[in-house]
This record gives sequence, structure tokens and C-alpha cells, in this order.
Amino acid sequence: MVSSTHSIVVPPSGGITIGQAAAFVGITVKTVRHYHRHGLLDEPRRDSSGYRRYGSADLLRLVQIRTLAAAGVPLAEAGPMLDADAEQFATALVDVERRLTERIAELNARRDTLRQLADGDRLLLPDRARAILDRLTAVGFDPDYVAGQREALVLARALAPKLFDLFLTQFEHRLDDPAFVDLTKRGWEARSWEPDDPRIAELADALADNLLADREHLAVPADFQSQPDDVARYGLINHHGEDRAATTSARLNALVEARLRAAGVPIPHQ
Repeated sequence: MVSSTHSIVVPPSGGITIGQAAAFVGITVKTVRHYHRHGLLDEPRRDSSGYRRYGSADLLRLVQIRTLAAAGVPLAEAGPMLDADAEQFATALVDVERRLTERIAELNARRDTLRQLADGDRLLLPDRARAILDRLTAVGFDPDYVAGQREALVLARALAPKLFDLFLTQFEHRLDDPAFVDLTKRGWEARSWEPDDPRIAELADALADNLLADREHLAVPADFQSQPDDVARYGLINHHGEDRAATTSARLNALVEARLRAAGVPIPHQ
């Protein structure tokens, strides 16, 4: 005799409700209706009360669709696969597997990128550029100046990739010049000066003279093909941070550029 507290509910011979069908298969009612809308499962007949009644064939189809979807088969392809013959089904599975493999490779690449982001500059800058930043710190530049140069290097690599190695070479060369290092530090300290301070023009002349004394490191390769938007790229890189800096810094930079242009160095006008 079966206990009344553990009785087995036998669905009527006319089938089961959509809620029961979803529960039996392990999906939601919303998902079943989604399958209907996409034509993956025919709408079953309704009983005298107007409710859909699902039979064993419907549940089998639901299990098959759910299994394909869980395996990564797009719903738009699940229906044709289930209606295909054995050979077509096998071919479709191979294609789905190929796409999943490509997707896995893409996700692995994204995971590696995330891991590199945890290492700070390693993703944004190569070792050579990060070594330059370390040198700036070692020779006593202010941490805020180093941070600004880091941002400029990131921009240079992104906006002018063909010239980035040349830019690093020029940067390394300048850091070997104690006079340039001293003048650059003075330029950073000049942020606290008034914009009309006569020392700004004097410092600009000294910086320009220093750069012009080694003109070969101002040159661009003869085979370099300029782009129509080079002026905009140059401005974004070389004038980065001026909107956050004192007016003095912008004036100093403008004076140095003017001196270089007057000496024949092709510095773009902003």
C-alpha cells in the first residue's frame, strides 16, 4: 500500500501543462515559450480549457533543443540540425565545434590580456619604454612628471606606432645628456612661475639650443610616409597634459617649438 504522503501524480492522458513540461526538462516556462517563438517547437494542441498540453514527443524535442543549446549550438541552427539526417547532423556538429574552438582561443586571449593588465604598464608599454620610465625616476624626476611621460608614451605607441621605436631612441639619447636632463627638470619646476616671467623665454632658448645641437636626433626617416592627420596626432602626444598643467608649461612648449621651426625643424603648427 502506498503512503498518502508519497503518492505518485500521474498526468492525465491528454498530456501535461507547460509548467510541468518545463520542470520535467529542467528549463523555465519562459524558455519553452522562447523555443515556440523561434519555431523550434510546434505549439501543442490545447485542451477544452484552452491550455496547451505537452506529450512525450514534445518533451523529447525540448530535451534535444536544451542539450544542443547547452553544447553551444545557436538556437537558429538547432532546429535545422534536429530535422537533418545523420550525415548532415554530424557535419553541422563539426562546424559548431570549430567555432567553439575559435571562441575558446579568443576567450583565452582575453584572459591573458586581463592578467597583463594586473601587471600595470606591461600591456600598454614594451620593456624598453618601461626602462625609460625607470631611468626618469632614477635620475630624480618628480613622480608626477614620470606619470605624465608614461601617459605620453602610451599615446605615442598607439597614435604613431611606426615612429615609436625612433621616439624611444631619441628619448634614451636625451637622457644620456646631463644638460638636457637638468633643463627638463627646470622646465617642470617652471610650472610655478608666472606666465610672463622672463625666465620662461630664457629656458625655452636653452632647451631649443640643446636640441638643435644634436639635430640628427630630431630627424624623421626619409622613407617615412606622413599621414593627413599627423598634425592632430602630434598635438595629442606632444601637448598631452597641457590642459591640466599651468599656463606656463604650454607657453614654454610653444616657445621651444617656435625656435625649432625657425631653425628648419618640421614641427607641425597646432
